[in-house]
Amino acid sequence: MLSAGVSDKSFTVVIDAGHGGNDPGAVGRRGKEKNINLSVALKLGKLIEANCADTKVVYTRKKDTFVPLHRRAEIANAAKADLFISIHTNSLASRNSRVQGTETYTLGLHRTEDNLEVAKKENSVILIEDDYQQRYAGFNPNSAESYIIFEFMQDKYMAQSVSFAQLIQKQFRQSARRVDKGVHQAGFLVLRETSMPSVLIELGYITNPSEEQYLLSEKGSSALAKSIYQAFLSYKQAGKQGNVAVSGKNIEQETVEDEVQAEQDKKPQATQSAQPVFKIQILTSDRVLPAKSRLFKGLAPVSRYKEGGIYKYTYGESTDYNRILRLKRSKVDAKFKDAFIIAFKNGEKMNINQAIKEFKQNR
Repeated sequence: MLSAGVSDKSFTVVIDAGHGGNDPGAVGRRGKEKNINLSVALKLGKLIEANCADTKVVYTRKKDTFVPLHRRAEIANAAKADLFISIHTNSLASRNSRVQGTETYTLGLHRTEDNLEVAKKENSVILIEDDYQQRYAGFNPNSAESYIIFEFMQDKYMAQSVSFAQLIQKQFRQSARRVDKGVHQAGFLVLRETSMPSVLIELGYITNPSEEQYLLSEKGSSALAKSIYQAFLSYKQAGKQGNVAVSGKNIEQETVEDEVQAEQDKKPQATQSAQPVFKIQILTSDRVLPAKSRLFKGLAPVSRYKEGGIYKYTYGESTDYNRILRLKRSKVDAKFKDAFIIAFKNGEKMNINQAIKEFKQNR
């Protein structure tokens, strides 16, 4: 028997129902985002509490109350959570939009204008906080320039976050039969402040009348909550089996093709190097792609590494960060809008900010 005050919970998940109180979030014809988010969050929490005896569930809110963005992250950090799930509902300017579907975000720099707009909407809640300019160091959620802070951010929990996000989208697609809009990165303040694997889920579009009806229904909210729950179970099981990458040591690398193009170094740097080696990550896949796959859009040679059970494909390789940056801008950005630069050192993936710092020091 456990003594008083000692918990037998080995896993803690924080469920964050976005918006609340005087912040309604997106508004549809019949409903408000804050209520949809809370309904799904509570249903998800109940499923976990009823079926996962080893898991502690912490809510950022259980009622219609306003919780500042920084406070939501503080709750997760104070709980020493193993996972943070922020639940939201999407929208467009038109309330008659036919756009529909679910998408899940992890922290990073937006690679498309659509992703930026989603981040702007979710971050704009800080504007109703009294001290937001001081609290968020002058961050303006409506200014694209403010989002430059996310450009070189390399979240050390990225592999786990992406793995969980992919599991969520798979369940939305297969179990709830929703339109799958994929996994994306964007600059969400609430994810930036958390110190654990974190995702932000957009359940659907409240501005699409038919999807709003689904989101407001008991059947719809229950199906969405169950989908997230099933993804949660898969994520936990993968973690127990050691299939969720937690460090660079869990990364496997190999070359897909040996051709060398003029745009790259005449003598490509080996990944085993005392200096950081920079590469451009262009796409991810749950399976190995053939060397001449059309998905590479003509880029070659392409290399891959495996992280968190996911195959990640890269183009270019150099210890010269500026060379890789130029290569990305000239050859990659037009083909892969979501591409970003990563770094390895001695065969292990490293923090991109630290890699750039070392590169500058070695010049």
